[in-house]
Amino acid sequence: MKKRIVFMIGLASLMMLLTGCTEVGEPITKESTGIWNSYIVYPLSWLIIKISELLGENYGLGIIVVTLLLRFVLLPLMIKQTKNSKAMQALQPEMQKLKEKYPSKDAATQQKLQQETMALFTKYNVNPLAGCFPLIVQMPILIGFYHAISRTRAIAEHSFLWFDLGSPDPIYVLPIVAGITTFIQQKITMVGMTSNPQMAAQMTMMLYIMPIMIMVFAFNFPAALALYWVVGNIFMIIQTWIIKGPDMKKVTAESAGGAKKK
Repeated sequence: MKKRIVFMIGLASLMMLLTGCTEVGEPITKESTGIWNSYIVYPLSWLIIKISELLGENYGLGIIVVTLLLRFVLLPLMIKQTKNSKAMQALQPEMQKLKEKYPSKDAATQQKLQQETMALFTKYNVNPLAGCFPLIVQMPILIGFYHAISRTRAIAEHSFLWFDLGSPDPIYVLPIVAGITTFIQQKITMVGMTSNPQMAAQMTMMLYIMPIMIMVFAFNFPAALALYWVVGNIFMIIQTWIIKGPDMKKVTAESAGGAKKK
């Protein structure tokens, strides 16, 4: 888990560097140069503006629609990640047997353990790195949203409900909702995946770390970005609920059975 957290922080830092955060103060237009501006920021800015114009120049609704469109585009990747996570969970007993088979910490034994573990992944068509793919894909989109909002005057200066899209939520409703929906989404994701004590402890830690991180960011970032998080989280909650429906019913039934025995 420590390696995964370090990887996530390192990836975020790398993305922040590669996406040209020094350009935040520069307006984004079709004349803006550079791969980042031309293929990420300007297309997002253009898409939000065009959809908002179709909705009566309501940029808040435009951001909601674009968020949903992006989630639908990423849906196959997220479904694959969920199925891969379930497959990884199913392999935990086999992986534990391999660890018991090769308990020694010497280089030769550990190499043999890694070889058999990878053979196990190959046999069941499981990718241990699949959980990182959605993060890798979503990171530039998330930062691109921040740039598109802050560097497009029409978006940054527009008001929606009680807040200005280009400024932090003045009454902190969106950051709090973003944190709560992140917690719910993480909680639902954990259903049926906590049979391994070590994995359960790791996921429980992330269950509380992620919502706090999102809330801290949302308190300081433009409200439009918090709006993106909230809408995306609600979409993910519904998506995960549908995909993991059988697992959730099974866990509920087992919990009910356990309660009756008591």
